[in-house]
Amino acid sequence: MLHFPVLLEEAIGFLIANKNGTFADCTFGRGGHSKLILKNISDKGRLTAFDKDPDAVSYANNFIKDKRFNIIYKSFNEIDESFPSNSLDGILFDLGTCSTHFDDKTRGFSFRDDGPLDMRFDFNKGNPVSKWINNASEKEIADVLFKYGQEKNSKSIARAICLSRSKNKIDTTSKLAEIILSVTPRKKSKIHPATKSFQALRIYVNDELNELEEALEKAKKIIKVDGIIVTISFHSLEDSIVKKSFQTKVKSFPREIPINSIITKEFECIAKKIRPSIDEISANKRSRSAIMRVFKRLP
Repeated sequence: MLHFPVLLEEAIGFLIANKNGTFADCTFGRGGHSKLILKNISDKGRLTAFDKDPDAVSYANNFIKDKRFNIIYKSFNEIDESFPSNSLDGILFDLGTCSTHFDDKTRGFSFRDDGPLDMRFDFNKGNPVSKWINNASEKEIADVLFKYGQEKNSKSIARAICLSRSKNKIDTTSKLAEIILSVTPRKKSKIHPATKSFQALRIYVNDELNELEEALEKAKKIIKVDGIIVTISFHSLEDSIVKKSFQTKVKSFPREIPINSIITKEFECIAKKIRPSIDEISANKRSRSAIMRVFKRLP
């Protein structure tokens, strides 16, 4: 199973402004970005990676033997437990999933191959999608599909799920995909009707958006002045959180106070909405939705 890191050269080109610096790869995956970071930093440089997927941590420990590198089995929203304020020169967030998640049918991320309906990044914690989807109310299911997948047919899909589970438990990816197809027939679009629903359930069961919000706020405190934060998002919900987190803050005061507002700018966006090249998309179709933004901490 191969994993193709997205916007690899572009991300590392921005990230490493100081070859002697200390860096964090917040989403190790299969180490594509980490490996290139190690190639581009000096002997004095250091890299710490984070991942809450035990398979990713095992891969890193087995295949990266470098004294400048270590990996921590934690979600990136716990980054502040490993680094004090103003201590990192660069932080990379390559969001979403690793290609190996989709390629391994036993993880339950893909509707293209039948497997257990799981979708947890950390299969040692929490509950799989199957447990939730067989117990949640119709409204809860519809709300999750609409909020995290922007699925227009969320209500009809939720209704079909509840009807189906009353007869047989929904415990595999193929069963769920078939239910979705039964109420949202495949059109000429290249996008499978189950795509948005599977995305929504994955985001929900892993609490991805809340963890991202927390991680970005902590990253902004940990990064040094002139340090770089690179984010690679794969859908509008992630990208919206990134933009909101780094937007210029305006503090307002009552009208009777002469100064009506103070503009606080802690970060400069030095690169925004960078997308993969046509060649990269041709080689890796999963990269087509990627958006990279780069932020530099100001003095």
